[in-house]
Amino acid sequence: MKHLPRLLGATALAVALAACGTPEAATGNLTIGNCGEDLRFPSPAQRLFVNDGNLISMVLALGAQDQVAAVSSVQRDADTLRRHYGEAVDGLNSVAPEYPSRETVLAQRPDVMVAGWNYGYSESTNLTPDSLRADGIAAYTLTESCRQRDGEKTRGVTDPWTALNADLTNLGAITGRADRATELTTDIDRRLAALRAAPQPDRRPTIFLFDSASDTIYSSGKFGAPQAILESAGARNALEDVADTWTAVSWERLAAADPDAIMFVDYPPQTFQQKLDLLRAKPGMDRLRAVTEGRFLNLPYALWTSGPLNIDAAEQIRAQLERWNLVPSSTVRPTSDDTVR
Repeated sequence: MKHLPRLLGATALAVALAACGTPEAATGNLTIGNCGEDLRFPSPAQRLFVNDGNLISMVLALGAQDQVAAVSSVQRDADTLRRHYGEAVDGLNSVAPEYPSRETVLAQRPDVMVAGWNYGYSESTNLTPDSLRADGIAAYTLTESCRQRDGEKTRGVTDPWTALNADLTNLGAITGRADRATELTTDIDRRLAALRAAPQPDRRPTIFLFDSASDTIYSSGKFGAPQAILESAGARNALEDVADTWTAVSWERLAAADPDAIMFVDYPPQTFQQKLDLLRAKPGMDRLRAVTEGRFLNLPYALWTSGPLNIDAAEQIRAQLERWNLVPSSTVRPTSDDTVR
């Protein structure tokens, strides 16, 4: 922080340029690799626009809430975030209950937007990293959501824990909080090591993640945060062969998996009970092991989507698997209980 006056001067210039809508504002004074590109960001950023609870949790964990101009999509995760980050959540300027429009973002005059593909960025709304940079706003993309190839929608370019480490490190640099980012990643690594050192079962229990459903089920493949969470907890993701992050699969895929447990993302517009009703209404689902044994676990969205609370999810799932006698007992103890009942 000893270079703060110089950095603040550069940031003030970036904000002024953003207000004028000139592309130069997105150059900044810091180069960071993000989704395969070397991009320029102001550092420390002073007017972040952050979308979605998991990305908001990164900023709160870094202690950078005073550098946030606005957030969106926070309401569904507000209670969870308060349990972990306290009153800082209520001090955030929430300007949209769900994903923001391009106009909403521009109205806040951010110097940096923090979002992701399917986490706020979308060609259909013309709210994309490229369109923001054209307006002089630096755009950071959640690493979990990086697209595998240009012009295609499949996402995920690295394993989820590596993606999370990159995001915390990069956002720490962007906000001028590199030391805090190192503390966070070190703590996650320590807790991961404890989980991996815990006794492992002879056969890892298979878990199917149920986000929401209609004619298909929205779930998560090998590049999504749930893959890392479940593996670290001693389980196996039923969709570990799907080379995507979040994706839709058939009901037949659930039936074929016959999972030991089904875990749910507490995420509107479907309630936990509505998801259970949909599940039980499908022919043959009442014969699945998870259903006959009543092995269900419902955790908040901010724990399942890529963010610092993923390690809390892994610890809580490990504890639940032990209660179900699906993995051996261990000394791992969750630091919190975010189960939604």
